[in-house]
Amino acid sequence: MPDTSPLRAWLAQRPPAAGAAVMASGIVSIGLHLTGYDLPSYAVLAVACAAWLALATDFVVRLVRERSRWLAEAGTPAALTGVAATAVLGTRFSVLGRQVLADALLALAFVLWPWLLVLVLRNAKRPMPGAVFLCCVATEGLAVLGASVARAQDTAWLAHTAVVFFWLGLALYVLALSRFDLRQVFEGHGDQWVAAGALAISAVAGAKLIAAAGAGSYLWNKDDSDVLHTVTLGLFVLDLCWYAVLLVAELVRPRLRYDVRRWSTVFPMGMTAVAALSIAASLRAPALHVPGEALLWTAAAAWLAVAAGAVAEARTELRSVR
Repeated sequence: MPDTSPLRAWLAQRPPAAGAAVMASGIVSIGLHLTGYDLPSYAVLAVACAAWLALATDFVVRLVRERSRWLAEAGTPAALTGVAATAVLGTRFSVLGRQVLADALLALAFVLWPWLLVLVLRNAKRPMPGAVFLCCVATEGLAVLGASVARAQDTAWLAHTAVVFFWLGLALYVLALSRFDLRQVFEGHGDQWVAAGALAISAVAGAKLIAAAGAGSYLWNKDDSDVLHTVTLGLFVLDLCWYAVLLVAELVRPRLRYDVRRWSTVFPMGMTAVAALSIAASLRAPALHVPGEALLWTAAAAWLAVAAGAVAEARTELRSVR
């Protein structure tokens, strides 16, 4: 009898970039909830949870049984999808009112973040693919989840901590941009979109921090709030600019074949939609709600297309390992 099942053998072949599937599913679920489509939101959330559990199990197995492989993969930017995926999933549970679970996921993401970030930054050489922006995404993910929990539990110190991660994430974005290979805009296989997604999640973090300020405890003065408003709107505009550039590049040079890195395309699309919806609510800009919903359905369509490609590839690979 084989030592491992075909499913376990297939899962062991998943690259760290597979964590973007959880990120993409989690953010699409959040967007569907924000627009009132709770039933499909729960369905996508179930997919995100199943994928997170499978990848988390494989993460632990590799750490215990294949230490050298784990260390090699932990030094790649894609490894930070583990932190970002955990933060996005935690945010979804916070929105659901499951604060204990959100707290647990926040703690887990916070523990993983410094170790993986240091390993990735040590290996961040020029030029890098779009995954290099995950150092910003993972950091801003902690800011988003921290601000969400702070608002739900009226915890001022957590909101202040989230602000620190917000600004640190922006600094890491600049660092990542300096190492990003701009040729990836036309040559990348999906993760080039993280350049936009990092700005989108930063804008969501700003919107969450603004929302937390109006939830109860005094957090910062008017000048600080004005800076947050301005920076959040600026980040969203820059995100839309990147979105437009990347979309045009996809039309000019179509890359239609399925690649696991395409989940890193769906995530920024969904995050941009959630950024528009979050800013519409937090900054009292209702005009952004309609375009936000349109962007969400575009992201949902992309999610379905990539999911179909993933299922087809999985069926083929599972047959080959039997």
